[in-house]
Amino acid sequence: MPYGDLEKQAVQRFATYDDMDKQECTIEEREEYEPHIDNGNVVYAGVDYEKILLAAEKEADVILWDGGNNDLPFYKPDLNIVVADPHRAGNELSYYPGETNVRMADVVVINKVDSAPPENVKLVRENVRKLNSRATIVEAASTIHVSEPSLIKGKTVLVVEDGPTVTHGQMKESVGAIAARQFGARELVNPRPFAVGSIKRTYEKYPHIGLVLPAMGYGSEQVKELEETIDKTPCDSVVLGTPIDIRRIMKVNKPATRVRYEIHEVTKPSLEELLNKFFA
Repeated sequence: MPYGDLEKQAVQRFATYDDMDKQECTIEEREEYEPHIDNGNVVYAGVDYEKILLAAEKEADVILWDGGNNDLPFYKPDLNIVVADPHRAGNELSYYPGETNVRMADVVVINKVDSAPPENVKLVRENVRKLNSRATIVEAASTIHVSEPSLIKGKTVLVVEDGPTVTHGQMKESVGAIAARQFGARELVNPRPFAVGSIKRTYEKYPHIGLVLPAMGYGSEQVKELEETIDKTPCDSVVLGTPIDIRRIMKVNKPATRVRYEIHEVTKPSLEELLNKFFA
């Protein structure tokens, strides 16, 4: 959903990066939309969901509702796919609407089984079964891909993580920190002493955050404060664990490498097989 003038943003359509620039998207919005655009998909957003659906139906054969587990589907889905994260084992029972989404699911994908403790994967699988005995469970590895590993190995690094994940998502750290250690970083620099403005206040509000910098960007002023915090933090390089390349919207004054997950299923049936069966 948008952050801003909601009357003007009632129905939004994004097919290019320029569309996001024109509509002055926040970092959080870009993190939701940009991966879909990279895959050649058109993204609709806004707050008038009836008008959004009517517009999307005019150009799409398939409509994917992506609620980020912060919402129940606003449209009744023909196939309901829910992702469960074993790094947050137990949240599928204790969070709303996460628990409700698991109960409604046709398919539950347990991702990151290659990096999460096996006991966590087992616990999530058992909890899903307690809530929903009919759903198909797909287990998937989330392989870490680093664009320039040489900027991590033996380096002192600043890790920038997805903001919502490490703030109200309650994760201490995420894929950026995991990659930094996996690829041999000498040290993860603590950015707290160098945080400015609202970034400093974010650490005060969410003291659980580890040795990472949350990519907060709700407006141009906060983007500038994030940029200043990165500039002031002494390190050899920056590890960007954000879903978007923040260098598109700010200047990073140090060498930087991007980190992302690439998912592949490790159990049968695969998600592709389930989708092929559904569409048939």
